[in-house]
Amino acid sequence: MNQPPSPAHPSAGGGLETHPFDQALLMTPEHDGSVQAQAHPAYWNMVGPYGGVTAAQMLQAVLQHPEVLGDPISMTVNFAGPVQAGNLRIEAVPARTNRSTQHWTVHMGQRNAEGLFEISTTATVITAVRRETFSVDDIPKPAMPAPSTCERYDTRKSMEWLNRYDMRVVQGAIPKAWDDSEQESITQLWVRDDPPRPLDFAALAALCDVFYPRIWLRRARQVPAGTVGMTVYFHADRAQLAKQGNQHLLAQASAQTFRNGFFDQTAQLWDSEGELLATSHQIVYYKA
Repeated sequence: MNQPPSPAHPSAGGGLETHPFDQALLMTPEHDGSVQAQAHPAYWNMVGPYGGVTAAQMLQAVLQHPEVLGDPISMTVNFAGPVQAGNLRIEAVPARTNRSTQHWTVHMGQRNAEGLFEISTTATVITAVRRETFSVDDIPKPAMPAPSTCERYDTRKSMEWLNRYDMRVVQGAIPKAWDDSEQESITQLWVRDDPPRPLDFAALAALCDVFYPRIWLRRARQVPAGTVGMTVYFHADRAQLAKQGNQHLLAQASAQTFRNGFFDQTAQLWDSEGELLATSHQIVYYKA
């Protein structure tokens, strides 16, 4: 699938520069069919890069593959180990191609301090050719104030990756006091890339992971936590993404159970007109 040129935005000097997200998606083909990418510092989290950009890189390796069929309908990412700064090797392999669906396996890895190659992330991706047919959303978009009326979340003292997003939290912000007061685990916010960037599948995958750990909200305690696996279901086609452009998306996440060191998290992302673009499920490790 041919990819459009990387979006550009004004720089401080008045010129144009490549968006940080597109810098993270830059990939160099290798002779063995893999691609080389970089763990981009603009999306750094507490330990390694933000999981959403890792998922986006895994997906991009499929989308730019010369054998890709159609558009993504689902992906599952397993975060097997930490991603270090520096070069990344990503290999996307079409395991099977049918008439309208294609199944992919993807591996990301890099060399450790001893020079040995280690896998950090694995994924499966399904792409498909969509056909127009009966379509309806059974989950309505929550009633929300317009993003222009909501205060932007202050990310200046946060992890670097948070500075790449314009977030406007309506409900379920990070607790101001870690006081063990129990709260419901739902968060609702408006979000888009910062600087604004036209929405595509890779960006949508990354946006499914913008939520902080639900255990922090449920317990009002900042315990160690990290995503072990994330699945994204893409319900939008290219026309819907193009229509959305760089407007804010409505994002919602909540947990369903916390038990014995792991909790699950479900999320939904709607476009500005209330159509469901993607849903996501995660399994997250936590240490109480």
